[in-house]
Amino acid sequence: MARIDKENYYLDIAETVLKRATCLRRCYGAIIVKNDEIISTGYNGAPRGRRNCTDLGYCTRDALQVPSGERYELCRSVHAEANCIISAARSAILGGTLYLAGRDSKTGELLPDATSCSMCRRLIINAGIDRVVIRRTPSEYTVVHVEDWIREDDSLPPALG
Repeated sequence: MARIDKENYYLDIAETVLKRATCLRRCYGAIIVKNDEIISTGYNGAPRGRRNCTDLGYCTRDALQVPSGERYELCRSVHAEANCIISAARSAILGGTLYLAGRDSKTGELLPDATSCSMCRRLIINAGIDRVVIRRTPSEYTVVHVEDWIREDDSLPPALG
């Protein structure tokens, strides 16, 4: 059996974490690694003590036909990246790498277009994470250098950027 590279090793772990997600649209799993040590994990789901969409049997955003990537304030879930960051001390993750994997909740298919939303990008920037590695296929991934998110600043309207 061939030994997998470290990036895919950690992405496989993030994929295992996403199996705990409770979203009826997309399941995400994230882990933060620093110095070859897993610091924290997170998946998307309702805040502690609140009922998950899987428990309720419906998704508010689906019911309102909200397109993917819009109106996150209507979502019950805390995103995987946010839960991962919340579960760690900033000093422990400063300079670390966040690994992210996503699957469609209905089909179970990998999300080749998975990415962090603009709110999670802000959290990742403030947490001091250096890189985000995002699974695209079972063996391919994209490496995002967080400094690119800082430089590109998607929070500014195009005319002001």
